[in-house]
Amino acid sequence: MASIERTAYPQFKRNFNKNELDNVYTPKSEELKWIRSIARGPSSTLNLTVLLKCFQNLGYFPKWNDIPTTIITHIRNCLHFDDQVKIGYKNNRTLYRHYQFIREYINVRPYGKQAQSVVIHAIQQSAETMDHPADLVSVAVAELVNHSYELPAFNTLDRLARRIRRLINEQYFQNVFEQLPQEERQHIEQLLYKKEGHFYSPYNRLKQLPKKPNLSQIKEQIDLYHWLLSFGDGNRYLKGIPPVKLKHFAGQAKVLDVQEIKDFGDAKRYTLVLSLINDVQMKTRDNLATMLMKRMGNLHNAGKDELEKIRNQQREKTEHLVSTFTEVLYALEEDPHVEDAGQKIKDILESRGDVRTLLDDCEAVASYHGNNYLPLILKFFRSYRSTLFRLAETLTLTSTSQDTSVLKALGFIMKHRHRKTNWLPDDVDLTFATEQWKRTVRVKQSGEWKLHRRHLEICVFSYIAQDLKTGDICVQGSEAYADYRDQLLSWDECLPMLEGYCQEMDFPRDGEGFVKQLKAWMTQQSIEVDHTYPQKENVVTINDDGQPILKKPPKNKPGATFKRLETSIEEHMPEHHVIDMLGNVDHWVNWSRHFGPLSGSDPKLDRPQERYILNTFTHGCNLGPNQAARHMRENITPKTLSFVHQRHVTTQNLAKANQDIINAYATLDLPKRWGTGQTAAADGTQRDTYENNLLAENHIRYGGYGGIAYHHISDNYIALFSHFIPCGVWEAVYIIEGLLQNESDVQPDTLFADTQGQSTPVFALSYLLGIKLMPRIRNIKALKFYRPTKDTTYQHIDALFSDAIDWPLIETHWQDFMRVVLSIKAGKMSSPLLLRKLSNYSRKNRLYQAFRELGRVVRTVFLLFYISDMDVRKQITAETNKVEAFHGFSEWLSFGGKGIIATNDPEQQEKIIKYNELVSNALIFHNVVDLTNVLRSLSKEGYEVHDDDISHLSPYLMSHIKRFGEYIINLESTPQPVDGRLVLD
Repeated sequence: MASIERTAYPQFKRNFNKNELDNVYTPKSEELKWIRSIARGPSSTLNLTVLLKCFQNLGYFPKWNDIPTTIITHIRNCLHFDDQVKIGYKNNRTLYRHYQFIREYINVRPYGKQAQSVVIHAIQQSAETMDHPADLVSVAVAELVNHSYELPAFNTLDRLARRIRRLINEQYFQNVFEQLPQEERQHIEQLLYKKEGHFYSPYNRLKQLPKKPNLSQIKEQIDLYHWLLSFGDGNRYLKGIPPVKLKHFAGQAKVLDVQEIKDFGDAKRYTLVLSLINDVQMKTRDNLATMLMKRMGNLHNAGKDELEKIRNQQREKTEHLVSTFTEVLYALEEDPHVEDAGQKIKDILESRGDVRTLLDDCEAVASYHGNNYLPLILKFFRSYRSTLFRLAETLTLTSTSQDTSVLKALGFIMKHRHRKTNWLPDDVDLTFATEQWKRTVRVKQSGEWKLHRRHLEICVFSYIAQDLKTGDICVQGSEAYADYRDQLLSWDECLPMLEGYCQEMDFPRDGEGFVKQLKAWMTQQSIEVDHTYPQKENVVTINDDGQPILKKPPKNKPGATFKRLETSIEEHMPEHHVIDMLGNVDHWVNWSRHFGPLSGSDPKLDRPQERYILNTFTHGCNLGPNQAARHMRENITPKTLSFVHQRHVTTQNLAKANQDIINAYATLDLPKRWGTGQTAAADGTQRDTYENNLLAENHIRYGGYGGIAYHHISDNYIALFSHFIPCGVWEAVYIIEGLLQNESDVQPDTLFADTQGQSTPVFALSYLLGIKLMPRIRNIKALKFYRPTKDTTYQHIDALFSDAIDWPLIETHWQDFMRVVLSIKAGKMSSPLLLRKLSNYSRKNRLYQAFRELGRVVRTVFLLFYISDMDVRKQITAETNKVEAFHGFSEWLSFGGKGIIATNDPEQQEKIIKYNELVSNALIFHNVVDLTNVLRSLSKEGYEVHDDDISHLSPYLMSHIKRFGEYIINLESTPQPVDGRLVLD
């Protein structure tokens, strides 16, 4: 049976505050009039009113014993009845008659055969793309409400959902089984049994993680891929199964051990294993492409380091040559006569060493002038050469544009890979290469141009890596490096959505109108800034070089009374342990309801709520099962915590648990004093990890080895979204995704960002999605301001502007813009995938050029806004500072394991960040509840609390929180109900 808490099936809340009772369970005057026209006597009136209000809230008639006494008492008081008036029917006929009256009054039909048909149809459609029974029950509830049907008992919907899901899944399993030849079945079966002399079965090889991209690991991944190919194309028997289902089947197979897989029937067993093989094949292609990119990046870094090393070694020679040349110049200055000067110069050179040695030193120094480190890569490339060729042979690479010059060059070097000569004919189109590469690769030999074979190989592999990064080359059968065009909706698929989206965003319906609107907006904004410039001397000035000089805004320091209030709060805040705070918030919000077995059934754990809270504390505070279990009661073992973590918690249900806390937080009064929830800020912070994995890198900006925990923080301090990304990834790729993935009640439309957000493609995509992007600006003098047209001039700010916008390029690609944004909205394409393709300059990618041009328009308007409004700059700084404060708070809570994320699995690393976000948000919620109580208490005691002082408070309070000691949970101790009203005397 599915857990009712994990579905949308309506239930009574555990606790009700006065606002909820007033808003939801107070009968309206027209309702009272209708009730009194039917009910006779106080008892009947109370019964009918309770049933009506409960039905309006739940959509079904609850059992009397399930109705909370707080609701009954509230409604009794609203009716002005005393406690003598009891609820309950002596006669069932009256009860059923009241049921029918209420259905007619609300215009709801009872659940019957027609309603069941609606449910069956909805579940059948959804079961094609969903797998959890709880999700299918939620779909059934939504469909019944939409068709104005009364909800049946939860068990009725649960049984239907499970039966339909089972039938559909069994059909998938049977289809795969019938297609699978006998020899393939035997091959899969052999995976599940240990070979003689081996400790593990080959099945475990499917779960191996990629490690650092050194030579042995690249070879190991290539070998793994060829072994996986021995099972054939994993997808050929899985066609017809929706991708969401395949992911779920693969996830199940990955979590289960061999014995559990063996326990399934043949059809299900083979389908799950094939799904996992198909998933691992895709990920291995991703891993190989990533390893190629990282290895080539490392080789280039090694070349740069070698150049610097040579320069340091040659510094003495350089100084010696300069000193010699200086003496020669002095000799010429003192005695300009040719004969005497010549003898002096000869003497100087002989005293400095013979002429040949000096010439050799000059050639050595000259050979490494400038920054051309490319010839030095060869020294490091040699050991990887054969493996990189093997890797390129393993992957099927295709171009995403008509320009195939890099792939043709790859074919050329593959053809000549076994040649012994260093020189090849000049038969390769090198238009893709830089001039520096061309000078390195092409050399004149005996009067004709030749290609240096080894340097050409390095050049081609370097551009393969670069084009994989920009999306100009894709890997067939990959996920991360797939052809992004395949994920775009066709124009015919976009047309039904286009009208509504353009209306919602106030966009014109064609490219010409789109450009006209943009040009008018850009022109108007620039004219306004030009007009007001003379009054903005204390905000911005423009120097003689046409660069804006921004004036520093005055600091907004809290008043003298704030420090006293802060001290009083610190003295009055109640002490809590982290575990107790998690337990209290779960009592108020019930966030742990989202955790449970992957099958979607009720957990069979002993005291599941307790286990879920302890597990969240364990991983959210980065303790790990072993460290945490040592400080817990005897019945909590590392194995228990690991089991819950692996089998009952996913990143998806962590996000849902977080969403519950965010929604509850949004109902409190105090956060509304800090922000409206309409804006958010995004930034990342470095988190240490183990080094032996593909994600970990040494980050130049943050220092340290690991990845980036990237957070979106609302203006009211709560975290909306978190993600863990590699250090080498451009952070701006994930700026927009956080808002798109956020499904909570807090929905910002303005996004503040760190300096990573000042890229033109990010500005373009934000504009198309209706997000107002406002990043911190680094080195504004280096950013270009664009004119609407070449002929546009300004009276005061003309010196700021340089080039004009290419409007025909934007108009030409209007349809492409719409396809991209509608594909993202429809969930067919993720914004990180697109922005990853647009994060680097590409001469081949016309879509990149179009997004860059649109971004130039949007960024220019923002920059004009930014330089001319000091309050905007102050707001950006203030909001991005909130993200940094959240980083400090969340890292303080991640106190276990020396702050190192102790796993090499990228999926588990992501989960740790999500756990930490959940713990942080739970404690933020608890702090606000306590802070509200303290402020009310201080006000009642006569303390004057100023609104301005409240606005400077923060929920990131730590001094009252206990992190250490014995970790004991007591769910029997019920906290006081939440009262989020901040009404001060």
